Amino acid sequence: MSVTLFLIFLAATFAAGATGALFPTGEWYKRLNKPAWTPPNWAFPIMWTSIYLLISVAGARVAPLDGNQYAMAFWAAQIALNALWTPVFFGLRRLKGSLPIMACLWLAVLGATVTHFQLDFWAGLAFVPYFLWVTVAGALNFTVWRLNPDQKPLEIHKLP
Repeated sequence: MSVTLFLIFLAATFAAGATGALFPTGEWYKRLNKPAWTPPNWAFPIMWTSIYLLISVAGARVAPLDGNQYAMAFWAAQIALNALWTPVFFGLRRLKGSLPIMACLWLAVLGATVTHFQLDFWAGLAFVPYFLWVTVAGALNFTVWRLNPDQKPLEIHKLP
């Protein structure tokens, strides 16, 4: 595995993860009704850091391989959708509006998992925790939306 490729993939994952710092959960999220099975707040940075490291390794292992086109396309799609979901859910507070993004993210992670497994067992295995975590995140997104039907998205004011 190339260290340079790993660092490129790592930079991409942490750039996507930076949206969490730009759009933190805050008091708004704390006040939402959430299911009893919501992971504790301390689990999120641990899981995301671990996932970002694992999928960076996966990307770096698969990138130099012949026939990696689908794997790299799914890798790119999942990281773009990952970066998009946070500003929609936490920034705009669009609980329902973030669901289609989450569904596409789930499909992209599934596609990345399958295509990485096809090329490299360890790369595919590295995507498994992400697939499980995004499954939980999708169920949480849906349940939070259902438990907070009166939650209004932020108003976006037009600039003069």
